[in-house]
Amino acid sequence: MRRLATATIICASTIAAYSHAFAQAAPPAAADAKPKPVATVPIRPGVQAPADTANAMGQAERLALQSDLAWVGQYNGAISGDVSERMVNAIKEYQKLKGGKPTGVLNPQERAGLADTARRKQESVGWKLVTEPVSGARLGIPAKLVPQQTSDGNGSKWTSPTGTVQVILSRRKEANPTMAALADREKKEPGRIVDYSVVKPDFFVLSGLQNLKKFYVRGTFKGDEVRVLTVLYDQATENTVEPVVIAMSSAFNAFPPPTAAPAPRRTVDYGTGVIVTNDGAILTDREVTDGCIAITIPGFGHADRVADDKERGLALLRVYGAHGLKPLALSGGNAGSSVDLVGIADPQSQAGGAAISTVKAQLAGSGAGEASLAPAPALGFSGAAALDGDGKLAGITLLKPGVLAGTALIPSTQAVMVRSEAARAFLNGQGVKPDGSSLDAKAATVRVICVRK
Repeated sequence: MRRLATATIICASTIAAYSHAFAQAAPPAAADAKPKPVATVPIRPGVQAPADTANAMGQAERLALQSDLAWVGQYNGAISGDVSERMVNAIKEYQKLKGGKPTGVLNPQERAGLADTARRKQESVGWKLVTEPVSGARLGIPAKLVPQQTSDGNGSKWTSPTGTVQVILSRRKEANPTMAALADREKKEPGRIVDYSVVKPDFFVLSGLQNLKKFYVRGTFKGDEVRVLTVLYDQATENTVEPVVIAMSSAFNAFPPPTAAPAPRRTVDYGTGVIVTNDGAILTDREVTDGCIAITIPGFGHADRVADDKERGLALLRVYGAHGLKPLALSGGNAGSSVDLVGIADPQSQAGGAAISTVKAQLAGSGAGEASLAPAPALGFSGAAALDGDGKLAGITLLKPGVLAGTALIPSTQAVMVRSEAARAFLNGQGVKPDGSSLDAKAATVRVICVRK
């Protein structure tokens, strides 16, 4: 617990200042901004130090890297995007854990593997950033661990079905509060044995045991409004919950500025589709085509979204009366460590153009449904075909929002590949029988345009 408390204090001690600075210096990206890919900058041995390589990355890349390292249990510093010895050492420890050479710089395969592991850990606990409905505070919640939520005038509580894990966000009014007085009050809660305590001008943190449960408390105030985050969990759940508590500490923003809200969805969204049948069935990304009042396939006209798969993130479109379609053969490819992504980047990424292009990505993850890709391709590639070394379809590319263990919301930098067998299963479930025989992925690639209100 002392290691957890130390780690979360390091995060907490800078998160408030960082959150404010990030909100002022880097407001949420415009809806049509091109995200920077999650990538590494190659290092030339003996020429460039690991810290210099990290500094050459964009801030969004460093934020995502720190977040991923934290989720796999290697990084316990502030998720700020700042390069530090702690960050470099975390990279080296991760490399040693994976049996690699501890250079302090991740190669593309290592970076893809790290992103895949972190994503799976987040998904396993249902990690998401939420706004507490009573106070408006922002916090990260492991929704699969604590699916039951109740709220009243004093705040909200999330619990597991058996009460083994509890997350409580409480609020109250208090005249002339001080951090020392607030911390002292929390220490005196019945049954608490505090083994770690720190009081700073802008927050306090306590941790220890409470009636045989482990607890973590972080609190702050603004004016006469006091807000306290408390996490209680059975000692038997420590290995699962402790990394999540570190993420929650970083994500907690008791008094978020208005800019902490996520950017609205784009009114015009661009994606890529893959033609899979001669009669106009097109496979694409569900998210790109969600909430559209009109979907257009340039050169073919209007398309209807006839089915979608929330679990896999896929959508099935259909165009009617089209001629000369060249569907792609969906016979499963055997993806190795890398794939070629064939898609159409967002118009802003190519000066208003609509050219089909091919980019390479490294593959990580052995899951039957999907695997992580790095670096992430440009906006517009969501729904693109991913091809193996023989030019066969290995899967469908999806871009997903980046999920950080900190309060900063950055543009999408995560990409996954839904494997071809999962895509075929989705189509089979809709009664669609792919009839393509061509391996010409470019001929089967179309732009998908979604227009929303």
